[in-house]
Amino acid sequence: MTLAAVVWHWWIALPLVIGGIVLILATVVGYVVKVVKPQYDPNQK
Repeated sequence: MTLAAVVWHWWIALPLVIGGIVLILATVVGYVVKVVKPQYDPNQK
């Protein structure tokens, strides 16, 4: 039973880590697109 717990632990950690990385990247990209890019947009009057 202990071996099953170790295997389950690693398989649940993998999607959580990947999801966390994707969430952080999406937050940074969204910030750059919505906040930083409009400040340097040459078409803005």
